[in-house]
Amino acid sequence: MSSLSTPVSRPPDDTEGPGPLLVLLDPSAREADGESVRIAKDVLCGGADVKVALPQSPSELDRALAHRGRRRAVVVGSDQALQRVLQALHRQRELDADPVGLVPVGGPVSTATARLLGVPAEPVAAARAVLAGGARRLDLLLDDGGGVVLAEVRFVGAHQGRTGGWRSLWAKLAAAEQASPTATADELRIEADGRLLADVHQRVRHLRVAVVDGAMELALDLDGRPQRHRADRLTVAGRGFGYEADGCPVGPVRQRTWTVRPSSWRLLLPA
Repeated sequence: MSSLSTPVSRPPDDTEGPGPLLVLLDPSAREADGESVRIAKDVLCGGADVKVALPQSPSELDRALAHRGRRRAVVVGSDQALQRVLQALHRQRELDADPVGLVPVGGPVSTATARLLGVPAEPVAAARAVLAGGARRLDLLLDDGGGVVLAEVRFVGAHQGRTGGWRSLWAKLAAAEQASPTATADELRIEADGRLLADVHQRVRHLRVAVVDGAMELALDLDGRPQRHRADRLTVAGRGFGYEADGCPVGPVRQRTWTVRPSSWRLLLPA
């Protein structure tokens, strides 16, 4: 992991200013848009005491966060990079220790969740929100595999997945699943707060799970009949299935349980 401390002038003690920051550069973001990464880093270094790190593996990310001291973590990268940082903080039981900053870098698909959460898309505006914005409490979903979901989980039936309209990453996952005997969204057992919503013999055309006001909101299409439910806990089981978490493909897995964590983390957003 490359790490660089960048000393800058600190604000006088009698004025308010941002605290020290640990800026975590996503290697994929540097490859996708190195200029935006450079701009974000320059703005952050110009307004705070910054240490820059480029973690290349989960263990390096864990180490950087464990040794950050009083520094607030700031992610420069995609939604998936933010997911990885929150997962690491959850493992270290520090999910709510400090607000987290985000400067989205990447294409519209890879930063869609950031926009949904209210983070400015432009790197200078996002970096300024980190320096001068406020911390907003947000909900998330935790799964029993150690993952976090910031906005939504999506399942789709095989007959719909082959029609197109899904992101390229999901298409790659679906193609890989078709090569092995895994279940599709049509073949799932779905339980919400202990209530059976669908069994494997029923046709699940679509399932979307979103975090809304401290609870899960489920939009389910079962045998062509749309349904809506609210729950705190959701379990999905099958022979092996994939899904999207905040637009990122996951799986195949045989079972997954999600629980809601209301107001469990803080994100720095424009004041």
